[in-house]
Amino acid sequence: MKTSFETLLYEEDDGVATVTLNRPDVHNSFNLQMQYELKELWTGLRWYDDVRVVILTGAGEKAFCSGIDRQESIEEGYLGEATDRDPNRAGPASTPFMYNDPGIFINPKANDMWKPVIAAVNGMACGGALYMLGEADIIIAAENATFFDPHVTYGMVAGFESMHLLQKLPLGETMRLVLLGAHERMSSARAHQLGLVSEIVPREELMERAMWVARAIASAPVYAVQGTVRAVWLAHELSRRDAMAQVSNFVSLGTQYENIESGQATFQGERIEWRLR
Repeated sequence: MKTSFETLLYEEDDGVATVTLNRPDVHNSFNLQMQYELKELWTGLRWYDDVRVVILTGAGEKAFCSGIDRQESIEEGYLGEATDRDPNRAGPASTPFMYNDPGIFINPKANDMWKPVIAAVNGMACGGALYMLGEADIIIAAENATFFDPHVTYGMVAGFESMHLLQKLPLGETMRLVLLGAHERMSSARAHQLGLVSEIVPREELMERAMWVARAIASAPVYAVQGTVRAVWLAHELSRRDAMAQVSNFVSLGTQYENIESGQATFQGERIEWRLR
């Protein structure tokens, strides 16, 4: 498993990997190098058993991520034809009917990585950051976190971003966020009200809280955790009837009876010290 990157910081601690988007001078925007490194990271984590849960955050105080690196995308012809550039990079191909979505590089589930991802959001999260938040399993935000999407303001369609947002937000709230663009930002408090964010904490407690959640999840049997993640996303994305027809496969694959017996024995002895949220 590769652990050294140019644009990411990577740490491991007791089954939890902390991945930090590390371009704070440009608000942790993802350039082509970061896109490639995130894809390498997610695909590498699929088989790396030492890591059971991932925390994703951004370096610095100002931003979690501000989306795609616009300066690089302008210089490299992001909106132009792909004739003289990497055919794998984001943007349109030779006709408008084919398009490379950055999500195939930067998103965990687009890369078939089903270990739980906890996003720890500090500062602003905007534009393409919503790709990653749309595929995060749990989002914890600092009090200074804000969410917005400036695409429409600057004459671009908020297509992929709005679709990812709809995994987390009601239709009307998604419309308001993407259509108001740079004119309005959603606070962490409003994001919590709507269910985008599961918890708000002071900035200095953000990583501590994310690590507590990650370690609690990592303490459970791996198959049960990943089977549950797959089942929840299946139910979220399909109709109830279609999901119910398939979920028994995840239950059969992920439920290991020796873990049940071990967990019951542990529970009968020393009880878990739970916290109230």
